[in-house]
Amino acid sequence: MTTRPDPVVKKSTDDTIQSGRTTYDRIRSITDPFFSVLILLVLSPLILLVSIVIMMSGRGPVIYTQDRIGINGKPFLIYKFRSMIFNSETGHPQLSGNGGEKVTKFGRFLRKYRIDEIPNFINVIKGDITIVGPRPERQFFIDEILKTKPEFIELQKIKPGITSWGQVKFGYASNVQEMIERSKYDLYYLIHRSVWFDLKILLYTIIVIIKGKGI
Repeated sequence: MTTRPDPVVKKSTDDTIQSGRTTYDRIRSITDPFFSVLILLVLSPLILLVSIVIMMSGRGPVIYTQDRIGINGKPFLIYKFRSMIFNSETGHPQLSGNGGEKVTKFGRFLRKYRIDEIPNFINVIKGDITIVGPRPERQFFIDEILKTKPEFIELQKIKPGITSWGQVKFGYASNVQEMIERSKYDLYYLIHRSVWFDLKILLYTIIVIIKGKGI
């Protein structure tokens, strides 16, 4: 005789999971902007130095913006230090691993240690992204990924982040196929995300930065 799950027990379990997720989201809604402001303040001397070098390295803005897609498919502008030659991206959008000769010498250094992403913390303060979460992509690449991996759209159920499980385990992608492979890690994170998982990702991120494996 096959026994069926007790619906009362299932509801109780679902409520417990939902309660834990709500607590987790509340913690992040407080800690993310707080630590983002703190990090920007602590890194202000580095930010000033990087800004001066970028201004001296060639024509173009110190910080540039790029269209990205956030939670629930909402578009926003992400902030980054300019690491490429001004107006070098023409035609189809390029991935971080495809900068080639269009990346400035200083830009390569910024990417190697992920310094170019420091302005992302402004996006965290604005509420566009979180510190830990799947990296936000451009609509062009999302459309390409969905042709092969329709479940990728599930990642839009949560806010994207500065660093992710996919970033630290797979790294930057240089083509759509690599983006699809990396998404497996982010889809895993979507299901298993927690405060402890976030701390693990942050630890891995620090190791990546110290070793200069940003690209």
